[in-house]
Amino acid sequence: MANKGILEDENQGLVILKHAIENTNEAFVTIDENHKVLFFNKAAEKIFGYNRRDVIGRDLNVIMSPACSKNHRKAVTRYIKTRIPGRIGHESEILAIRKNGDTFPASISFSVTEVNERLFFTGIVRDLTKTRALQEQIMRSERLSALGQLAAEITHEIKNPLMMIGGFAQQLIRAISNEKHLKKLNVITDEVKRLENLLTDLREFHLPKAIASKKVNIRGLLQEIFSLVKEDCEEKNIQTELNIDNKAPFVEGDKSRLKQVFLNLVKNSIEAMENGGNLWVQTRLSGDQVEITVADEGCGIAEQDKEKVFSPFFTTKKHGTGLGLSVSKRIIEEHKGSSFSLKSEKGKGTAFKINLPAYHRAIKNSDKNSE
Repeated sequence: MANKGILEDENQGLVILKHAIENTNEAFVTIDENHKVLFFNKAAEKIFGYNRRDVIGRDLNVIMSPACSKNHRKAVTRYIKTRIPGRIGHESEILAIRKNGDTFPASISFSVTEVNERLFFTGIVRDLTKTRALQEQIMRSERLSALGQLAAEITHEIKNPLMMIGGFAQQLIRAISNEKHLKKLNVITDEVKRLENLLTDLREFHLPKAIASKKVNIRGLLQEIFSLVKEDCEEKNIQTELNIDNKAPFVEGDKSRLKQVFLNLVKNSIEAMENGGNLWVQTRLSGDQVEITVADEGCGIAEQDKEKVFSPFFTTKKHGTGLGLSVSKRIIEEHKGSSFSLKSEKGKGTAFKINLPAYHRAIKNSDKNSE
């Protein structure tokens, strides 16, 4: 009876162990001496992208790159002959490959089991993609923190003398009639203004203001922005069109910050159309959100630059700071329940799409004076 109880406990333990391995987050892959796959758990299916039916019973190289498969086969053969472990019992990092061809960083450890004079090798694989992304995010935050301190110091040291230079240049412009000298002074004032904008962007990027979410009249806000750029559009032969969905006249947001975002996007579109074109801004109600699109017929963004345009200091403009889109995207993302995306094709134009929560609450007395 005692032996029967021990056997039942062992069988129960094996069942528990099998279920634990089957449902763990790490991929478990077991092969025999001939490199044939005998076990492939759920995590292995998820990580490598293969169904176990396509893997079990086949050679391990079905889920490995040719180079990796060759090295692995050599290591197995060497261990069978010498019984000297190389990587067995140790954890190492490799660049693995999924079924769709994508590569990913992985941590892998090996173990070997001998049953009835046969050897079985098990690899335990962890996908490090999210870990690497988190590490990169932490490193980026540390770099930005250090850069933020430097930006604050630079802004403090440069702002006052820069304002003096610009002020004196403006005074000289009013006092001088020599066209050649005026041209040089205008260059000075333009460059001073550009540097002032850079300092403003730096401060905004590293010392963002808190979002003050209120009821915002999106029609009024966009009309105000169009009035600010009307002259530029006329000079550059740009036709503008503003379409507002009457079902969604209000959004939840910070008016001053949203104005900064939409003004930046509209100016980007204007700068992208050096030879004129069409600029559209439209809103539409989509569920509980208002979808706002800013689209142009400008030069567009190259495929390889679509992700980079949101990175700090990356710019395709001759005189851009590379902070406008980065700051704009962050402002929108700081609005709870909002999103920011773009579609673009080189030579055909760009469309920025912003989703903001629609304002649905009943108007209170405090809303009467809201923007």
